[in-house]
Amino acid sequence: MESERDYALKPLEQVWNDGGAYALLGPSGCGKTTLLNIVSGLLRPAQGTVLVDGKDVTGASPQARNIAQVFQFPVVYDTMTVFENLAFPLRNRGVSRDQATARVEQIASLLELRSELGHKASGLPADVKQRISLGRGLVRSDVAAILLDEPLTVIDPHVKWLLRRKLVQIHAELRVTLVYVTHDQVEALTLADEVIVMNEGRILQRGTPRELFERPAHTFVGYFIGSPGMNLLPCTIDGHFAVVGGRRLALGPVCDRARARGGTTTLGIRPEFLRLHPRRPEQAASALEAVVIGVENCGGHKIASARFGEQTVAVKLSEEDSIEHGAACWLEFPLPWTMLYADDRAVA
Repeated sequence: MESERDYALKPLEQVWNDGGAYALLGPSGCGKTTLLNIVSGLLRPAQGTVLVDGKDVTGASPQARNIAQVFQFPVVYDTMTVFENLAFPLRNRGVSRDQATARVEQIASLLELRSELGHKASGLPADVKQRISLGRGLVRSDVAAILLDEPLTVIDPHVKWLLRRKLVQIHAELRVTLVYVTHDQVEALTLADEVIVMNEGRILQRGTPRELFERPAHTFVGYFIGSPGMNLLPCTIDGHFAVVGGRRLALGPVCDRARARGGTTTLGIRPEFLRLHPRRPEQAASALEAVVIGVENCGGHKIASARFGEQTVAVKLSEEDSIEHGAACWLEFPLPWTMLYADDRAVA
């Protein structure tokens, strides 16, 4: 008998609006590329439907869907010039020479390829070839969406930053629907208006970069987004207190809702929101005594590691903050930024 474990993707429903910029974010093997290939028509789902403008295209070929896809490795014709590569999709659709030339020159300008138009694609650097691949997707003005499957993986880090900026500019100018697959949270958060976080074939949360950072709906989202990720601490509930590492932390009525949900309870707070004090703060009921066991200088900021009981947390500090290894401290857990999770799902 079949079970969910037999499927790369679990039941899901996702809507991408015309002109939006979206990112599918998650670790390798979580189902991002599978979902993209189902949308483009390279794969057919075992169950469910794919709709484009309300039309069922589940059985339609990739060519019939009017969707362009850019892959991880550049797909170009080495024997053609850059101009011929960009014009190829238009000529296949019977676009006139003058119209094709005008469109190719427009896209080449956006991608800073005008100086390369007369050159053969063979021998060009990987970043230029990937820009050509991107241009082949963008050159069709009637395309419904462009799907990008980790297109910057093979690009040098500095050039990758430039191409990310270029993609943002292209989306702002052309307003074409972009769906971008990546395991890199920086790429997802800088490129997309809405980020869809996936793991093990499921969509765990969708939202703006700010929503995902400030209010992760699942412990995986809290852990996966952020550097370092969210502090996640096993806890139990006692009245309006969370008991963490044998210490009681006053959290208020959210504890009632966590108890009603049942299951395994976890406390979560981001290093950016956790506060470190050298002395007992006024809000002592929402603070725990701890010891600093390490400080890492990250250039523009510091990351302190503090331990209480058997638990260790990360705290983000400014470059000017002075804290020493072995120092006693108090960790304040501000209520607006301290979250409880029941069986990994956020308690409202």
